[in-house]
Amino acid sequence: MYKNEIIKTIDDSTQEIIDISHSIWEYAELSLKEKKSAALYVKKLRENGFDVETGLAGIETAFCGRYVSGSGKPVIGILAEFDALSGLSQKACSTQHEETVKGGSGHGCGHNMLGAASYGAALAVKKYLEDTGTDGTVIFYGCPGEEGGAAKAFMAREHMWEILDAAVTWHPDTTNEVSTGTCNSCTQVLYKFKGIAAHAAGDPENGRSALDAVELMNIGVNYLREHMKSDCRVHYAMVDGGGMSPNVVQPHASVLYMVRAVSVKDTLELQDRVDKCAEGAALMTGTSFERIFVDGTANTVPNTTLEKLAYENMQSIALPEYTEDELKFAAELDATCPETDELPGFGAKFDRDIKKQVKELSDNGKKYLNDFIMPFYSGNEFEAGSTDVGDVSWQTPAVQFNTVCFTAHSPGHSWQNVSAGASPIGDKGMIYAAKVLACTTADLFNDPEIIRKASEEFRMRLDGKSYLCPIPEGVPPYIIE
Repeated sequence: MYKNEIIKTIDDSTQEIIDISHSIWEYAELSLKEKKSAALYVKKLRENGFDVETGLAGIETAFCGRYVSGSGKPVIGILAEFDALSGLSQKACSTQHEETVKGGSGHGCGHNMLGAASYGAALAVKKYLEDTGTDGTVIFYGCPGEEGGAAKAFMAREHMWEILDAAVTWHPDTTNEVSTGTCNSCTQVLYKFKGIAAHAAGDPENGRSALDAVELMNIGVNYLREHMKSDCRVHYAMVDGGGMSPNVVQPHASVLYMVRAVSVKDTLELQDRVDKCAEGAALMTGTSFERIFVDGTANTVPNTTLEKLAYENMQSIALPEYTEDELKFAAELDATCPETDELPGFGAKFDRDIKKQVKELSDNGKKYLNDFIMPFYSGNEFEAGSTDVGDVSWQTPAVQFNTVCFTAHSPGHSWQNVSAGASPIGDKGMIYAAKVLACTTADLFNDPEIIRKASEEFRMRLDGKSYLCPIPEGVPPYIIE
């Protein structure tokens, strides 16, 4: 059976996949700055016979590797990410918080593993197409800046995903589970205020404080919260406080805002109201400001047809087995995580029967490693958060699943995730993910009926609606320094 050969290919490539993951874990490059990571993938893809294109959508670190067999149809995309997060430097395989670089970056979302497993899957699918002579095209997409840059959304603005018959991806997580439902769309905008410096005691009347403008903008947005829809969220981070001297009226200050709602339309309307808070703050303080659009993403469109396919492959492929030392590490690491009464997984929140099953499987949420597959659940429910996979899912049927690479209670974007992300726990979850990705993709080439059903469902879910890109035309990618 072709899946046995695919799994063998990945088993034979296991060390290479792990080496790539660990190298990118070491690089820990921030969004849209992933030059070493992108170069490594481009080199590997070319060495393995993929036709590589770089600089996609005007983004230096965005690329794809394509392999065409026979007629080249259908066309399936495998998505990869590889950016890290700031302030999360952490020693690997450690059960305590230990920075390796003070104030440095770290893979707190596991994107080092995400890209490496997708690469391993692309290799295995290419070999499957070669060995069987099956018609089709597999494309490995290197998608930078998921944490801040949203390359997939910029690529969607250029209609790049419309050539695909389907897209498959995965994400490191605390559960083995197929993703479903929808999430927030979002925008990120940087406001750079400019004032006039002056001696804060001797000449305050001639100063115009950019920091005052930022603070007044924040106050205005905080009052706005009472008048937003319930699914909306607004977050901000001070990027520049204007300097370290309180006796100087601050001539510059900057704040980065993220605005979220389920639909792109609602996000853009709320973003306009946040812009007006910035305008009001500048007017009140006699300052000016530059508005810089950073990125934006759409909400996800689920596809039950593809979710069932991915779940079947998760069930048919052997889950990782762990040594006593690995289980000991997982238990000790999980003990450092915040306690919670919430059961793991998405389906347990909405389905009574699934909740009962998950209670038993997870020992009522007390297990330190969720070494089982969550019961299948597919729905339209909302879960907070944003991903540029959403933009892909508006242009082609798409599916995403999670595998266990972190301990059961590990918080998102945490040092615990970084520690596990270059550990045997993370490695094994990644290899399992590569096998599920590859077998799911091969099924799409092997059975045209699945693509037909997924496409039919895709059109039904859109119900005549077209993709609304949250990124304005002509706005280039912006790297936050």
